[in-house]
Amino acid sequence: MSEKIRVRFAPSPTGPLHMGGVRTALYNYLFAKKNGGTFILRIEDTDEKRFVPGAKEYILESLKWCGIEPTEGEGYGGEKGPYTQSERKHIYPQYAQQLIDNGHAYLAFDTSEDLETMREQAKTMGLANWQYNATTRSSMKNSLSLSKEEVEKRLANKEPYTIRIKMPRNTEIKFEDEIRGWVSVNTNNLDDKVLVKETGVPTYHLANIVDDHLMEISHVIRGEEWLPSAPLHVFLYDSFGWDRPKFAHLPLILRPDGKGKLSKRDGDKLGFPVFPIDWLSVEGEKYSGYKENGYLPEAFINMLAFLGWNPGDNKEIFSLKELEETFTLQRVGKSGARFDPEKTKWFNQQYLRALSNEQLAEMLKPILAEKQYDYDATYAAKVCGLMKERATFIADILNEGDYFFTTISEYDAKTVQKKWKADTKEIMLELTEVLSNVEDFTEANIEAAFSNYLAKNEYGFGKVGPGFRLLVTGKGMGPSMFEICETLGKTIVMKRMSEGIDKVESLKAN
Repeated sequence: MSEKIRVRFAPSPTGPLHMGGVRTALYNYLFAKKNGGTFILRIEDTDEKRFVPGAKEYILESLKWCGIEPTEGEGYGGEKGPYTQSERKHIYPQYAQQLIDNGHAYLAFDTSEDLETMREQAKTMGLANWQYNATTRSSMKNSLSLSKEEVEKRLANKEPYTIRIKMPRNTEIKFEDEIRGWVSVNTNNLDDKVLVKETGVPTYHLANIVDDHLMEISHVIRGEEWLPSAPLHVFLYDSFGWDRPKFAHLPLILRPDGKGKLSKRDGDKLGFPVFPIDWLSVEGEKYSGYKENGYLPEAFINMLAFLGWNPGDNKEIFSLKELEETFTLQRVGKSGARFDPEKTKWFNQQYLRALSNEQLAEMLKPILAEKQYDYDATYAAKVCGLMKERATFIADILNEGDYFFTTISEYDAKTVQKKWKADTKEIMLELTEVLSNVEDFTEANIEAAFSNYLAKNEYGFGKVGPGFRLLVTGKGMGPSMFEICETLGKTIVMKRMSEGIDKVESLKAN
């Protein structure tokens, strides 16, 4: 692209950042990276009533964990700041006045009681959705319906007022969406939205447009929920006489069953996180995040990228760098993308397996320390190498392989009942004797001795293997027993086999 690309992610600090918001940030980031542009983080906090303490810091921390690094913006600096709207209040009044002066906005003195009265009257007339618009504004208390003297009198008396956009009657507003194609809306279907509240604080609509213009935003890439507001925003650009940015409205992220948008409330209720990191509400409620649930940020981002976009081939694993090189808006779909929590686990599994044993051991270190397990870094890395093919999360390595670090406290009940037969005790005593004679206790030598024992007695693996695994690990399944035995060492293996036989016999009897 020859034009200067500048995009922004502009969340409101009204609570934790939903994964849908992270995806919007990601797509903006990728679009900027692909086109050599600038990615800006702007905090839109004009909705003072819904402001939540700590939410802005949460947004910054979440993006940092995800690896989505703004070029400029809140917390990053830049020449177009400040990047938090509450710090830009002094900027907006002149633009509101400009709209009034050029006839595209007006003062409205209607109280909330006046508006409620009109809505109730409309209901009695069978009109369910009353709007303040080109048809009804003449019967309301505003600078278009009142005389100039009356308006001046009200202003002199310091009566509160809002500033509303003046939508023209029966006019088509058209714009081309980069994802959805041409969008056309007749102004008869639009109301005169409030641009400035009675408090003098601009609404999202005015502040958003002014900030995008002053920050030279070239592309507005945002969620589908903003599509109904797009005609108003396009009209505002035209009213100011400014060049419009290009718009791209992203598809919704749907619940796993496909029935409706995945919401903040769906999180722990459906058994999976919807936030990037843990969030503790002011009421003390905790909402779980992907980070604390053991997901790798790379896997989380890879999964998010595919919720609405595809590369056009069968490749599914993309590093952030590869996404930066591959992403295009042309491959973002219009239809809602169904979230699949199992597929998300699959992504994490792929990334976990790709890590080196040493990296995994380092990640496992705090979990081992918490349980106060003694370990050697080299030993821990070897265990990780054995267990990672069966792990989805780093914690699984210890959950499924705790026997590498501590004594066996219990034996898998199902295996005891199904696999420990009447003759298993005798077989295990014989196998213990066989393995005790293996001097160089390596995987190959253990396997050879085990195989010779099976062949000599004409046993199938199923007759001996389950009991062997049960005694050494306490589990019913896991990685190669020969690798496990070499890793544990002969002393531990022999001790567990000799001491475990009577323990399991006792369990079987009960």
